[in-house]
Amino acid sequence: YFKEEIVPVPVQSREGTIYITEDEEPKRVKFDKISHLKPAFDSSGTVTAANASKINDGAAALVLMSEEKAKELGLTPMAQIKAQASYAQAPEWFTTAPATVIQKLLQKTGLTKEDIDLFEINEAFSVVSLAVKQILDLDMSKVDVHGGAVALGHPIGASGARILTTLLYAMKQRNSHRGIAAICIGGGEATGILVER
Repeated sequence: YFKEEIVPVPVQSREGTIYITEDEEPKRVKFDKISHLKPAFDSSGTVTAANASKINDGAAALVLMSEEKAKELGLTPMAQIKAQASYAQAPEWFTTAPATVIQKLLQKTGLTKEDIDLFEINEAFSVVSLAVKQILDLDMSKVDVHGGAVALGHPIGASGARILTTLLYAMKQRNSHRGIAAICIGGGEATGILVER
């Protein structure tokens, strides 16, 4: 799924130059160990290393321009930004903030959740996508269709661009029309974007 969205990166090693061409995170999971992991924050808690995103290295870049500039350069945009929204609430409820951001995006555009083909919701923890799904009653077959940050990792500082890039390529692969990317931010905040192809 990710070949188109990954740019090969040359790395010098003792054996010479090697190229990083794929995400290593999905290959590192050890399914037999998951049920034995201890809770991360509270001995009676449910968050473990298996259902929390891994903080990892990564970079992402987006090229944004006006429709006029794209035409002038002879470029075909992957999508058009239709709306952006931000939201903040009490810090301890950061996991549910993306739900309100998605509601704000739908209100701004006059659309319903049924009008959206795909949702990319950054999951710092698995509970983020699950909470948003429950609050908004989303069809999970439309959410994080290539796996979220728990599967792919959370490159702090690049996660917003990463989830939008993953959303755009998932939309391209499925010939989808509309998508929403939303991400929670420490401190109870969230931001999101609605795009159309």
